[in-house]
Amino acid sequence: MIDLYYWTTPNGHKITMALEELGLDYNLYPIDISKGEQFSPEFSELSPNQRIPAIIDNAPFNTFKPISIFESGAILQYLAEKSGKLIGESLTDKYKVLQWLAWQVAGLGPMAGQNHHFIHYASEQVPYAINRYQNETNRLYSVMDKQLAQTEYLAGNFYSIADIASYPWIRIHAFQSIDIEKFSNLKRWLNNIKTRPSTIKAFEVASRINTQPTVNEKASHLLFNQSHVK
Repeated sequence: MIDLYYWTTPNGHKITMALEELGLDYNLYPIDISKGEQFSPEFSELSPNQRIPAIIDNAPFNTFKPISIFESGAILQYLAEKSGKLIGESLTDKYKVLQWLAWQVAGLGPMAGQNHHFIHYASEQVPYAINRYQNETNRLYSVMDKQLAQTEYLAGNFYSIADIASYPWIRIHAFQSIDIEKFSNLKRWLNNIKTRPSTIKAFEVASRINTQPTVNEKASHLLFNQSHVK
């Protein structure tokens, strides 16, 4: 049984998508980041960066001792290697998957996240920042679209943790002021993943956990005004 410490953000959705796709049993522990629950001593011990998601695997594949992991990319790789699924069938496949996973956690996620912040949450409009992050997000969409013109999924013609990592960010393209109609291959990929039973289940979980996904003034202060770990 895997304990998942989670909230309804793109990085949180990655892990519920993977667990549902893999058919792994899990206990869900919501960490309401709008209330500052990520700063609790108990969660901080699991995730020193004080960010969701984190997991504890109580039955790891190589030891009897439970293992805890934080950071969504590391968790996805662990789950794929534990199950032997969603990571391809050869060493070449594996590193195609891992390079696109690294691309997402180092590029698409941070750039789209800054896009969200400066469009929707910043206390003042900064045109340079808005243009900078919208342009870079758009460029990253075009990288994906070009890749998906050649393959069904990001790492090849098989679904993988690379696709799972990117989907929750592309799913909210309108929130990023990105016109998905400009990216026909990416749109096809998006629609294919959207209709997977595991994707539907993962977002049903999210809808039950967070029924009012808004950011008020108190939540904004908790989420965007940290200069050090608590």
